[in-house]
Amino acid sequence: MSVAVVALSPVWDGSISFPGYSHNRADSGSSESILIYLTVGGSMIPMRVLESDSIASVKLRIQTCKGFVVKKQKLVFGGRELARQDSLVKDYGVAGGNVLHLVLKLSDLLVISVRTVSGKEFEFHVDRHRNVAYLKHRIAKKGKGFVDLESQELFCNGEKLENQKLINDISNNRDAVIHLLVQKSAKVRAKPIEKDFELSVEAAKPNVTTNGDKSSGELAVVAGEPPQLGRNFSLEPIIVNPRVTLPSVIRNMIKASFDGLESGHSPIRSSEGTGGAYFMQDSFGAKLVSVFKPIDEEPNAVNNPQGLPVSSDGEGLKRGTRVGEGALREVAAYILDHPRSGPRILTGEVMGFAGVPPTTMVRCLHEGFNHPDGYEGTTKNTKTGSLQMFMDNYGSCEDMGPRAFPVEEVHKISVLDIRTANADRHSGNILISKDKEGQTVLIPIDHGYCLPESFEDCTFDWLYWPQAHQPYSPDTVDYIKSLNPEKDIALLKFYGWDISPKCARTLRLSTMLLKKGVERGLTPFAIGNIMCRETVNKVSLIEEMVREAEDCLLPEMSEAAFLKTVSLIMDSRLDELVK
Repeated sequence: MSVAVVALSPVWDGSISFPGYSHNRADSGSSESILIYLTVGGSMIPMRVLESDSIASVKLRIQTCKGFVVKKQKLVFGGRELARQDSLVKDYGVAGGNVLHLVLKLSDLLVISVRTVSGKEFEFHVDRHRNVAYLKHRIAKKGKGFVDLESQELFCNGEKLENQKLINDISNNRDAVIHLLVQKSAKVRAKPIEKDFELSVEAAKPNVTTNGDKSSGELAVVAGEPPQLGRNFSLEPIIVNPRVTLPSVIRNMIKASFDGLESGHSPIRSSEGTGGAYFMQDSFGAKLVSVFKPIDEEPNAVNNPQGLPVSSDGEGLKRGTRVGEGALREVAAYILDHPRSGPRILTGEVMGFAGVPPTTMVRCLHEGFNHPDGYEGTTKNTKTGSLQMFMDNYGSCEDMGPRAFPVEEVHKISVLDIRTANADRHSGNILISKDKEGQTVLIPIDHGYCLPESFEDCTFDWLYWPQAHQPYSPDTVDYIKSLNPEKDIALLKFYGWDISPKCARTLRLSTMLLKKGVERGLTPFAIGNIMCRETVNKVSLIEEMVREAEDCLLPEMSEAAFLKTVSLIMDSRLDELVK
């Protein structure tokens, strides 16, 4: 997970040119060549494209341009992410002279190889934003001869490396050799996994950001020491309903995160994503325990660290979402991810059906977060946001082909995405891990754009995976049949989120479609296709159903009457589809 804005020198005297691409396209028919501007790292770079270019082709041209060797990019225009790869530039309303914000992803993983005098070699991957203490922990865990963590000392060019020093600060020169002094001497060689690292090391250095919100709860602690890095801090859960009791898994996550701050381990900002996200460390600084996402650092929010413009109308990057509600949606996805045995309110410590990591709302104070107006160490700088358990993983689904993923693992995520109308499911926010038996499991994260007010931006990457064409198993069908949107809405209210009527309608309709679809034996692909648009301007089948129902009803008719009408229309459309 990592997205960093890359600082490049401004280019004012011409536009970017690409192999095989001419600025004079007189033979392009009705497609007009237009000049747009990319903003990246504070620089503005001219770029010429065609109105008929797809978003994917524009990204490919950026990728092949000298200076942009990274493969993973996000384009944002007018406060909206250009997420549909096959849609055209003109479909998003991009015209000559418009400014697009470009967010680039760098490789965060470095290959660390350790060689002992006796000839033993170890190799593992380490995130460049981890510190020396974590590196020692990994070496001790992998090499049986290195069990005494305290006795290990790392040196680079004769300088002893302190535990808090970041790997990124050590390996600016990718050929640097780090000497490990323990019972046996060894050397550690660090090199980047991808060429992306060479683009801009400085841009990937962590700076910090946070959120803010309301309410109070237990575990509230504020250190009374003078403001110094890692010492003037607070972390407390937000509990709106006094009847809510936090499960032990969340209490332990908050405590571990607090212990890390108390021990002086600052939050580490992730270089991935279009908003601020911070890794919280344990008390030893050797393990990541949670991820904090402040609401004031969300995309288009006032303190967004990626330089995205503040939303002019309050709408988020995805249609039907609001800036500042991403943290609530993160928590909602965890609450609605019921275990197979029943609603989470009854079994709070059991992992949910899809495996959404435990998530809760918190308030956090720390000078390591993004404070554009300065840090005073007072409650004014307290941030509100979601705190989600960090899950050990081997990367995300974008790092490997989907054919290796178990069918059931893909299906469980499809159930979650369909019923919550997820507007941002891509392969980069599905982590890959192993269970106790060594079986591959998929972990869905980043649900800040679920439960939107409309279906316009629903996107599911798994639609294009072969597992989506397989029918649901009987166990999964039984789980789907047990879902009840009215109970889900009441459950969210119990935990403090009285969702808007439009979001509630989305949940009711998406659950209705999922249940009716499995009754007819439809696959995840068939159901997902009903929810997702083929292109930006071609409405989805579920949107057509909603419009047809709205045309049939008088303005004063109830929501119940509307849902009944949609149900009848949906039955008719699905029966035609099955035939």
